[in-house]
Amino acid sequence: MQLVSPSQKYKESYIGYIKELGSEERYPFTLDFEHSDFPKYLNTLENYSNGIDIPEDAVPSSTFWLVEGAELLGVTNIRHSLNDRIEYCGGHIGLGIRPASRGKGLGNLLMKLSIQKLVEMGVNPIHIHCYKDNIASAKVIIDNGGVLESEFSSGGKSIQRFVVICTQ
Repeated sequence: MQLVSPSQKYKESYIGYIKELGSEERYPFTLDFEHSDFPKYLNTLENYSNGIDIPEDAVPSSTFWLVEGAELLGVTNIRHSLNDRIEYCGGHIGLGIRPASRGKGLGNLLMKLSIQKLVEMGVNPIHIHCYKDNIASAKVIIDNGGVLESEFSSGGKSIQRFVVICTQ
């Protein structure tokens, strides 16, 4: 298993991943980007990474895919920095695991690799948020050094804010 930059090589697996998600809420947000023109989709991801043509309230972010062979198993999006809005609600990391691959520890691996990428970029501390009722996500964050910093409610949902401080 490895973390790779998105590429045409994984197009069929990506499309299968999206179909597998069905109507489920998609994480990270880049899974909601239009992908029918796959080269254009890949260009959009590259632009986000370089801070080109992103919405005014967004920050540069990089998307990586957790793959095994030709199979896309998970997706992470790491924000290079935070603005006030995203620091309040969003954090540095958004990730998701393909439904058929859940329950195998891949979320924990993908979180670890995402944190490593941010540390390599010089980001520290790392803010990671999740819904309070998402017990699996909270466990993955805690297992990777996350400490609960605060909670707040938005739209009737409780959101937990964790912080990871890397000492390496």
